[in-house]
Amino acid sequence: MAEEILENSEVKESSGDSQEGQSIEYKWYALRIISGHERKVKQYLENEIKQENLGDKIKNVILPEEKVFEVKSGKKKVKMKNFLPGYLLIEAILDDEVRAFIKRSPSILNVVGTKRGKEQKLEPIPLRPDEVKRLKMLLSEENQTEKIDLRLNIGDPVKVISGPFNNFSGNVLEIYPEKMKVKVMVSIFGRKTPIELEFTQIEKEK
Repeated sequence: MAEEILENSEVKESSGDSQEGQSIEYKWYALRIISGHERKVKQYLENEIKQENLGDKIKNVILPEEKVFEVKSGKKKVKMKNFLPGYLLIEAILDDEVRAFIKRSPSILNVVGTKRGKEQKLEPIPLRPDEVKRLKMLLSEENQTEKIDLRLNIGDPVKVISGPFNNFSGNVLEIYPEKMKVKVMVSIFGRKTPIELEFTQIEKEK
């Protein structure tokens, strides 16, 4: 589970060189990915990490997703949606070997960071503890309630697809995301009338 993986963020582990008594710190970093390639890159990284024996330096690769549903033709379809499009998260020791591995991986633009020095060299910046905490909350099972993926705006034309007002068309007046309801202005007997409907009772007209 993603939330279990994130529980181990900022954990220090032995480097394996007990004589020097060193410790290694794993940190979370964000990778900028070519949009639409996130899932493909995640699979590639996971495979190559095993092939190149980098499991001791890159502990986790996460595609931040949430459970949403969309309504098409009156039917509800559940899907997983990336809530950080264009990004993957990794928990790693970002040494020269790992940086080189990331740099030669396809569809990865860079590690999120800041440019420093005269040469404006990109310096990766790890996620802050509060950012890791927020991600843990977003990825937790308790927060994975189904959310509507309707992309509605005030004024959008919609069509009623179920209930007593089936086949009526109108425009969105108000949106209530927490109630998963919407108020639509329709014409009934030639008069403009606002009606309140469930998200599942409408679909956006093109």
